[in-house]
Amino acid sequence: MKFVLAMMKHETNTFSPIVTDLARFESWGLYRGQAAIDAYAKTNMPLGVYLKLAREMGAEVVLPVAAEAMPGGKVTREAYAALCEPILEAVKAGCDACLLDLHGAMVADGTDDGEGTLLERIRAIRPDLPIAVTLDLHCNLTQRMIDNCDALIGYKTYPHVDMDVVAEQVGRILLGWLQGKRPKPVMAWRQLPLLSQTLAQGTADEPMKGLIAACKAEEAAGLPAATIFGGFALADIADAGTSVICIGDDFAQADAAAARIAKAAWEQRDIFLYKHRDLQDTVAEAKAKARDVDGPIVLLDHADNCGSGGTQDVMTVIAEVLRQGLQDVAVGAVWDPEAVKQMQQAGVGATITLKLGGKTDMPAIHEPGRPLELTGRVRTITDGEWVVRGPMYNGYVVKMGPTAVFETGGLQIVVVSNHHEPWDTGVFTSVGIDPLAKQYLLLKSRIHYRAGFAPLARATYTLDGTGVTTSDNSKLDYKQLRKPLYPFDRLNDWP
Repeated sequence: MKFVLAMMKHETNTFSPIVTDLARFESWGLYRGQAAIDAYAKTNMPLGVYLKLAREMGAEVVLPVAAEAMPGGKVTREAYAALCEPILEAVKAGCDACLLDLHGAMVADGTDDGEGTLLERIRAIRPDLPIAVTLDLHCNLTQRMIDNCDALIGYKTYPHVDMDVVAEQVGRILLGWLQGKRPKPVMAWRQLPLLSQTLAQGTADEPMKGLIAACKAEEAAGLPAATIFGGFALADIADAGTSVICIGDDFAQADAAAARIAKAAWEQRDIFLYKHRDLQDTVAEAKAKARDVDGPIVLLDHADNCGSGGTQDVMTVIAEVLRQGLQDVAVGAVWDPEAVKQMQQAGVGATITLKLGGKTDMPAIHEPGRPLELTGRVRTITDGEWVVRGPMYNGYVVKMGPTAVFETGGLQIVVVSNHHEPWDTGVFTSVGIDPLAKQYLLLKSRIHYRAGFAPLARATYTLDGTGVTTSDNSKLDYKQLRKPLYPFDRLNDWP
C-alpha cells in the first residue's frame, strides 16, 4: 500500500498586515520528502502519528510537503500554489489513502477556503480516494471540506495538546474502513450562526469545557468521533464561526449527535463573548497582587498575539507596565529584527538606546506603528533555536531567528527576528531567563500560553491592549460575514 501524507497549516487573520508568502512558511517550518519525515517523526503532532500508522500497515509513505507558518494575513497565490501542487502531484502518481494535517482557517489570494479548495482538487483527481483530515479547534468549517473527504476531526484541547490523540483517532477510523474492519464513515455537521471569540474558547473554561465533555460523552456512547470547532473570528469570510461535526457508522447516529452538541453550544452563546476591562486598571490590579503572591504573575498582551496574526511589535501594554513601575518582568516576546541587529552590533553588556517595536502599521484597525524609545542594556544574544519539551509541539525545533534580551526599567524583553507565540517556557530558558524566578511574565499570547505557563502562574491578568488580534468587534470592519450572525444580530431561536 502507498499513503500520501501532508501538512499545510495557516490560520489567516484577514485584518493582519503580515504578508504570508513562502518565505514566512520557510521561517517557521517548510520541509519536503525525507526532510519532512525527519522533522516530524519524533513529534507528538499529527504527522508523527500518521507516520506511525503507516509503519504499522507496512505502507510506503510519500510525504511531499509539511508546511506551517505563524498566523498572519492572506496566503499569497504563489505560496498557496507552491504548497498545494506537490500534494496534488503525489496523488496523481497513485496512492491508496491520503492523511492530511490541515488547519481549517486558511484564506489565500483566490480562495477563502484554502483547505476546502485543496480537498476538492484532490477529489477531482481521485474521486474514490480515502481521505482523513485533522483540523485545528479554530477551524472555520465549510461544506466544501466535508464534501471532499471521508473522515474529518478537530482538536479537543486549547492549548492544542491532543494533536496526536485526534490524529490517531481519525487515522484508525479511516484505515479500519480501508482494511474492511468497519463501515465507511459518514459525517453530519451543524454550522451555528455564532461568531465566538478566541479568548472564550479555552477548553479548561466554560462553555468549551462542557461542550468538549459532551463530545466525549457521545464518543463513549459509541460514536466514532465528535468535534466542536470554536472557529476563528479574525477571518472575515462567510463561513467564519462555530460548528460541530460528527463521524458515525450511519448518518442518523452522526446527525443526532451533531444536533445535540450544537444545541448545547447555542444555549451558551453569551458566554462565548469576551468582556473588556480598562488597561490601566488591570495593570494596577496586577501590581497590587505582587504584595500577596511571590510570582510569577502572568500578564497577557492578547490583542498583539502573533499566534492569531498579530504583528507582535505593539508596545501599548509594555508602555503601561513601564509607566506603572512593575518590576522583575520578563517579556516574551517583541518582534523587531532591526533592534536585534542593533544589539548584535553593540554586543552583550552594552548600554544602548532603541526605538523598540512599532515597526508595523495596522491599517485595518487604523493604527500606525508606534515605537517606544528605551535605554537599556544588552543582556543576551542567541541564534533563537531551541527544542520544545512541553506538551504542545513537543519535540519540535523552534526557530525564533537571531534573538536578544534587552534589559530596561525592571523589564527583560526577549526580542526576536521571527514571529513566535510563547506557549512554552523555552522562549525564556533558551535565552537564560528562569521564568519561575520572575515576579511577572508578560506574554504576547491569549490561551496557548497555558500549555507551558499555566502550571507556573500564581495569578493571571488579561490586558486589553492594541492590535489586530483584538477581541473588540467594534474595532474590526467586517464585510464578508454571513447574515444573520450572533452577536451582530440578536438571534433568540436557532435552528
